Amino acid sequence: MRILHTSDWHIGRIFHGHPTYQALREVLLALIEVVRAQEVDVVVIAGDVFDSSTPSAEAVEMLDEALLDLTEAGVVVVTISGNHDSPARLGAKSVFAKAAGVHVITRPEQIAAPVVLTDAYGPVNFYGIPFLEPSRMRSLWQVDPMRSQKDALSYAMGLVRADLAARGGRSVVLAHTFVQGAEVESAESERDIVGGMDVVPATVFEGISYAALGHIHSPAKLGSNLGYCGSPLHGSFSEAGKPRGAWLVELGAEGAARVDWVELPVPRPLTTLTGTLDQLLADPTHAAVEGHWVRVLVTDSIRPLDAMKKLQARFPYCVHIEFQPSGGTPEVDSGYAELVRGRSDAELVEVFLAKVRNGEGASPDEVKLIREAIASCEVRQVLG
Repeated sequence: MRILHTSDWHIGRIFHGHPTYQALREVLLALIEVVRAQEVDVVVIAGDVFDSSTPSAEAVEMLDEALLDLTEAGVVVVTISGNHDSPARLGAKSVFAKAAGVHVITRPEQIAAPVVLTDAYGPVNFYGIPFLEPSRMRSLWQVDPMRSQKDALSYAMGLVRADLAARGGRSVVLAHTFVQGAEVESAESERDIVGGMDVVPATVFEGISYAALGHIHSPAKLGSNLGYCGSPLHGSFSEAGKPRGAWLVELGAEGAARVDWVELPVPRPLTTLTGTLDQLLADPTHAAVEGHWVRVLVTDSIRPLDAMKKLQARFPYCVHIEFQPSGGTPEVDSGYAELVRGRSDAELVEVFLAKVRNGEGASPDEVKLIREAIASCEVRQVLG
């Protein structure tokens, strides 16, 4: 049996104010071609199908189109809900979807009720563990302790093992959680499950033929039969340069006989540029990235005016600017009250200039103009 492990589609995600529907559609069409070319039997989606618990009509329509394309390509689809998904919304049409070969697992009650498929070596049991809120599971399962993802996943895997022991056969588990060992692959775009500290040991998944994990947005192999495939699209600049794709898993008679990485296209790469505004606008070496998503670290000593407008004239997909002046003094991390306490009006203006100019205060001529302007205002107030 050949399984394509995907996750974290995040349909409907907005990237720095820009919709990602068209880019994701391009990647999913490439995924369909992989399914056909590699003669895939099952596609699994390990959670975060949508980016929001209240997906738009366009997002729902896009999922329907993708699932229809997959089923027309002759594969079975198994998916679970992630922490971004609404289990009720994602699972709303699951009864009808099942008839078409799309199995949607969103409820804890479904954990020990696998989707059973068969190949030449016998049955393969697909268990889905949707994202679990420990506080909710505590009241449902009446188990103590039940305070963390580790507690929830350990209990859920106990249910899986008990069913598998009675049922027999090979096993594939889909889970949406943060497994120890994937810390180095996490990035800005992943929403913390519990403050970023609620980590599940990889040993929780021991004895499973293959564990298809979701939540981490870049590929991470945690063992021969355990790993993350990441998201089809880059979700933040911290993911720039990391590959996009899926794991192609081939199950033999005893379990996962082979796991290969399959590349998917990157419709618009991410690039970070650093330099003064004039350098960035003039440097011919940046021509190759003019069509990329661009983040710019501006190093001018004084913050340039209309920087974004000027940059977007050359880099239409420049979406983020950070001001990191070179050679200046670090900004003082003081509160507003501390900065203004006991200062005259003229001193306040000078402090403001030093703040926005990264330590470069007013010149003597500017000081003179500031004091003259303030004195003129004071005179008007007296005469008025």
